[in-house]
Formats: sequence, structure tokens, C-alpha cells
Amino acid sequence: MAEDDSGQDFGKAEDPRLTSLDERLRQARDTEAARSGVKKQDTDRGYSQGNRVISALIGSLVGSALIGWLIDRWFGTAPWGLIVMLFLGIAVAFRQIIRIGGERPE
Repeated sequence: MAEDDSGQDFGKAEDPRLTSLDERLRQARDTEAARSGVKKQDTDRGYSQGNRVISALIGSLVGSALIGWLIDRWFGTAPWGLIVMLFLGIAVAFRQIIRIGGERPE
């Protein structure tokens, strides 16, 4: 059997005090969740929405910058294609973010 520095024996037998503490902590979490109305599903939904917002922002900006750069390259319009497409990408990203933020919870 394994022993720690204090000489306590940590075998397979579980301490009833720890079991009792685990049960009380579980009950306290359940009670707090019921009192505050927060569910795990709500927090998961928040993380999901946050990831969607970040991907919409990054994807719109990178995609529009690439298209603007290609337009400048093909038509020789120097920075104007890139600038215009970046502004359009920002507008699209904000539109998507507003739409994601306005979704109703299930």
C-alpha cells in the first residue's frame, strides 16, 4: 500500500468522510444551479455562440481580404480592391454577429 509523507495509508478503502463531502458538494451545486437557473446547456450554448462569432469575424475578414487582393492583382487597381473588400467583409461580419446574437434560446 502507498503511503504519503505524513504516514497515512492510501489503499483501496475509501474514506467515508470524503464520500460524504462529495455528496454534499454535489447537492450544493445542484441547489445553486436550480436557484440561479443556470444550466450546463446554457453555458455550452454560450461557448458555441462565441466560437461562431469569432469564426464569422475572422472568416469574413480573411476571405474578403483575399478576394480584394486578387482583384487588385488581376485588374491592377492597387489598394482600392483590397480596401473596398475589407469594408464589405467587416459589414458582412457585423451582420452575421448581430444575427447570431439575436437567436432565441431553445
